[in-house]
Amino acid sequence: MVPKCGYIRKAVAVATRPDPAATVEIELDGLPGGADAFEKAARYCYGANFEISARNAAALLCAAAFLDMQPADGGLARRVEEFLAQAGLRTLPNAIAVLRSCEGPLLTAAEELGVARRAADAVALRICNEVLFPTRSPPEWWASELAALSPVSFHRVFTALRCRRAGPEVLVAAATAYAELLLADGKASDHRALLESVVAVLPSADDAPLPAAFLCRLLHDAVTTEASAKTCRDLELRLAAVLDQATAGDLLAFAFDGAGERVINTESLRRVIAAFVERESGAGRNRRASLSGAAALGAGALQKVAKMVDEVAAEIATDESLPISKFVGVAGAVPKDARATHDCLYRAVDIYLKAHPELDEIEREKVCSVMDTLKLSYTARLHASQNKRLPLQAVLSALYYDQLKLRSAGVGHDDEDNDARSEAGSARMQAKADAALARENEALRSELARMRAHMSSGMQQSKGSGSRTAATAAVAGKKASFFGSMSRTLSRLNPFRAGGGWSKDTSSIRESRGGAMNVVKPKRRRSSIS
Repeated sequence: MVPKCGYIRKAVAVATRPDPAATVEIELDGLPGGADAFEKAARYCYGANFEISARNAAALLCAAAFLDMQPADGGLARRVEEFLAQAGLRTLPNAIAVLRSCEGPLLTAAEELGVARRAADAVALRICNEVLFPTRSPPEWWASELAALSPVSFHRVFTALRCRRAGPEVLVAAATAYAELLLADGKASDHRALLESVVAVLPSADDAPLPAAFLCRLLHDAVTTEASAKTCRDLELRLAAVLDQATAGDLLAFAFDGAGERVINTESLRRVIAAFVERESGAGRNRRASLSGAAALGAGALQKVAKMVDEVAAEIATDESLPISKFVGVAGAVPKDARATHDCLYRAVDIYLKAHPELDEIEREKVCSVMDTLKLSYTARLHASQNKRLPLQAVLSALYYDQLKLRSAGVGHDDEDNDARSEAGSARMQAKADAALARENEALRSELARMRAHMSSGMQQSKGSGSRTAATAAVAGKKASFFGSMSRTLSRLNPFRAGGGWSKDTSSIRESRGGAMNVVKPKRRRSSIS
């Protein structure tokens, strides 16, 4: 092997310099690929047959470089390079096998020679070709092939995909399939370390936002296995970035334990919601500053998350061991003004109070502090005003709001309460007010006609009797009766009249026993009939 291996030739020359007949011992502990690679290198030197495959090509290439096997014809390295160009890196399974062989003790030498980088780039190229021109079914069969790689090799492949400008859907499919398959095959003993390694190489949210359901499963595993704080925080921020795409079922699967009986992840859930709210608040300020139409989209995302949080709060409220602080932390993580109505939140509060009947008045007030009774619908306020589980303060707030609504708008039904919040509802209420005013005017005209008829009848009776004094008294009585009726009718049209408390008092007009009217004239008032 001396003529074809520069490393061995130099070692023999140094060892035989003092004594050319001495026995030479060469240490090859650092040879990449170990004994198998040395055997194949020796076979090449002796001209014997040996096999080059995707699993040993990288080791032979590194061994040839270590032994300095570079004769004029290229030696072993040339034969390995020909194999990689013709077969080793031409298909996805072979390229993955070459990349996988670069892991472990061979990694340093493979990185120095660039074999690992070339194999990763070949894998990325084959994936892009499969996406454009599928050769197998299903189209994403290639994603399962990545599960054989270590987290370090997968990260190298993902970097190569980004360099080739692969689409976000390709990056997401690669990341989710790799993480799910790798964690499913992992043993319980190394699950935590494997999870931390996978999370460390996941793509950023800017490159490829991962699905919310997938992130919820990862976060649940991270909390269950007590992964590092860095891993948990990374997953929480990733989930917060796509929280508006999640469902209540996703969050519940993350919040409860594996059996679905006990709530274990309320603190992590609260941090995720708080991070989303903070993110949306900052994005909302930017949208308002740019005066773009995306502000409505941001508000819609916040309202969607608020509704989802209310559903989650209603589900976790059934846990009898859930402390008040954790329930309030989750339900109150979204600002109160982010909800158009607090009906769903009231339902969650009522469920919690029903599941915890031992709470005192102060504790119940703390539970109810997450909702605003003024934002309840009429039906919900009616239920709250009769709910014995609520604290007295919440019941009084609901009753007080109903009184304000009755005095200001004069409506007491749920459909009218909802109509008042829309333009169409305001138009309907205005039409009802106009109709009521028309009925009052018609009643006033009828009263005036009746008074004229009574006055005409009184005048005819006064002429038949011939008594000037009696006629004058009768006319005065009719006039007084007319003015009293007018006053009572107009008082009903007084817009500032509240239950009759602010209307003018006409009790000073009383009827005498003889049928005549005793009129107490008001001071400094002049009345005329035109």
